[in-house]
Amino acid sequence: MKTKIAGFVLTFGLAFSAGAQALVDSFVFGFSPRTGDAFVDTQLGDINVFASGNTDGFIDDVVVSFGAPRHLVSEYYLERRWAPGDLYFACAIAYQLGRPCLEIIHIYERDHGQGWGAIAQRLGIKPGSAAFHALKGKVGRGHGKMKAGRGNGGHGARAAGPQGGRSAGPASQGGGRPQGGQGQGGQGKGKGKDKGGR
Repeated sequence: MKTKIAGFVLTFGLAFSAGAQALVDSFVFGFSPRTGDAFVDTQLGDINVFASGNTDGFIDDVVVSFGAPRHLVSEYYLERRWAPGDLYFACAIAYQLGRPCLEIIHIYERDHGQGWGAIAQRLGIKPGSAAFHALKGKVGRGHGKMKAGRGNGGHGARAAGPQGGRSAGPASQGGGRPQGGQGQGGQGKGKGKDKGGR
């Protein structure tokens, strides 16, 4: 009996690792975020797994959280085969800096061999700084929302409006901070916990 269980566990483990490797191999740059923080690297990897089973939820979350245009997120994920974790982090950095998501995407396309940590540092987000911790918090909250979204049919946050984007401000040129002064998703008080009332 123990031999059968051990064989099943081994087979399942090999199948899972082969599936995970196939997921990484399908991305245009592979996936090796190298943010300089093991926690963030793991969270971005988990975002890849979530997005592979919930494309709409992933796209919705990037659009709502960072004001990135839906067409941009869809194009880079579905057509250009960007890893969801890389796309999420590009838009998170853009939001943090108040710059268009497309600008950070272009920087990563050119310099992805350096890893996200070197790129973020060059953009002024130094390891251990308040800006880095704020960025790390954004990734952690996004990961948490996506993970929680699996329990309600796999749908994460839904974007406002017919196209899910915003028509004014930096979002119309490739993302950045959303308009309206509410910050991320307009959560207000409650320390970022999503009560599932969307």
